Amino acid sequence: MRIARIDVFQVDLPYSGGVYLLSGGREYRSFDATMVRITTDTGIEGWGESTPFGSTYIASHALGVRAGIAEIAPQLLGMDPRHVDRINEAMDTALLGHLHAKTAIDVACWDVFGKATGMPVCDLLGGRTNVRMPIISSIYMGEPSEMRRRVAEHRAQGYLCHSVKIGGDPSEDAARIAESLADKRPGEFFLVDANGGMTVESALRMLRLLPPGLDFVLEAPCATWREIVSLRRRTNVPIIFDELATDDDSIAKLIADDAAEGFGLKISKNGGLTRGRRQRDMALAAGLTMSVQETTGSDIAFAAIVHMGQTVPEKYLRSVLECRDMVAVQTADGDFPVVDGRVTAPTTPGLGITPRMDVLGEPVASYF
Repeated sequence: MRIARIDVFQVDLPYSGGVYLLSGGREYRSFDATMVRITTDTGIEGWGESTPFGSTYIASHALGVRAGIAEIAPQLLGMDPRHVDRINEAMDTALLGHLHAKTAIDVACWDVFGKATGMPVCDLLGGRTNVRMPIISSIYMGEPSEMRRRVAEHRAQGYLCHSVKIGGDPSEDAARIAESLADKRPGEFFLVDANGGMTVESALRMLRLLPPGLDFVLEAPCATWREIVSLRRRTNVPIIFDELATDDDSIAKLIADDAAEGFGLKISKNGGLTRGRRQRDMALAAGLTMSVQETTGSDIAFAAIVHMGQTVPEKYLRSVLECRDMVAVQTADGDFPVVDGRVTAPTTPGLGITPRMDVLGEPVASYF
């Protein structure tokens, strides 16, 4: 089996909530998605997606995804897409870094692999667990009472986990956390995410202003490695890495430095399913917890999230991101129902999705 053709599609994904607010005054109204279709000489098609969270979340952006694919794709023609490690080596030879560009191709190769073997991707990634995975909401930063209302809305929809965004004035952030957790129920998990928007000083001030007994983990409080390690040494609040945990080297350093209690494995941020599988195993060996998410994305990205999450033992899996909830466009159909706030991977071969070609339109680039 050989790669005969690689097609690239572009879709705008409007944010379903209107305007998404992050620390530092960052605003997002729509996300530029790149979809990849790999077609083999046997006629099997595989699909992948890479949708950066704008251009100010990590060092990635949508135009860079497609420019990176233009560098990589011609070098992969004629290769066996089932040999995912060899595919990743070839991509690294063609282009240094740019993991966000490599993700869509990598995920599409896994989709082909699954269809070729008649197996779902999660079984190829190590085997499915029996976990009904809890999904996590994404509560953008705003007025405390408004954030409490949005948590309640997601709770009513069955969400068991909530990612609460902060990163402003310490007293305001303390109020955001207190309000968001005010109605916390047994079994709920709260992740407070500053997206690197705090200094050590502002984080410590904020933590000291909180009422006692609040149960949450603090994700990506500061922008630099040194700052987060410094903060962790001064607080008993569990620390989770996200923007700084992007590849194999950073996961190895996180473990060596004992820098956090867990990390967010976001498929495109972390380089796809092949690298994500390796980082998952490194984290499990070190006893780190993880959530499996994406920067953002549509149905194809969600399929990759679910298949990777389905391989993480329940003890170490905190949540998976329902990224479909964040966007107003459906790009594919698949058997991924969320029931009582939980989801499981389908048993159909590959990712288990059927793209909506009327939404994807015509390719913006093709390599053959």
